[in-house]
Amino acid sequence: MKKTLTPIIIIGIVIVIIGAMMIGPYNKLVGLDEDTDKALSNIDNQLQRRVDLIPNLVNTVKGYTKHEEDVFKQVSEARSKLAGANTPKEKAEANDEVNSSLSRLLAISEKYPDLKADKQFTGLRDELAGTENRIAVSRKDYNDSVNEYNQAIRHFPTTIVAKIFGFDKKEYFKADKGAEKAPKVDFGTDSSQ
Repeated sequence: MKKTLTPIIIIGIVIVIIGAMMIGPYNKLVGLDEDTDKALSNIDNQLQRRVDLIPNLVNTVKGYTKHEEDVFKQVSEARSKLAGANTPKEKAEANDEVNSSLSRLLAISEKYPDLKADKQFTGLRDELAGTENRIAVSRKDYNDSVNEYNQAIRHFPTTIVAKIFGFDKKEYFKADKGAEKAPKVDFGTDSSQ
């Protein structure tokens, strides 16, 4: 009887040791996965802030312009696409469209000096610029988090735990090709003010 229990006890001990060795990597991967989700959520918050600012900006510009319907339509369509984006890739593509359409909208202010001087317009423009900075920081934080997560699921022995529990590689928040050349927009700010 003792001889038959010895292999069972040894196998049980080995299983407990292997299980204990998997707890640390598993918990690390769960934490990194949550960090990437949180970072993506921060991007979503900033994108939503920008989406919420756009109608006010459009309405302010509309008050001064009557012949810019194409630009207003492009901004509205880009805003809707961004609001409906789900994956980081869709969000990046929609974000690029919003950037392009907002650049055209803000360029309109050059044609309308009264608009450039409007306090509501300048306030919204400044809020939008601040939001753009927050989006850039959030994107960087997300990509840093994804980088750490993706490295962790590829390191040995964590890669074994990642494969067993289905921790898959996450995609980066990437700009579209050509986005590295940001459109030049002159907001009409005067350095003497």
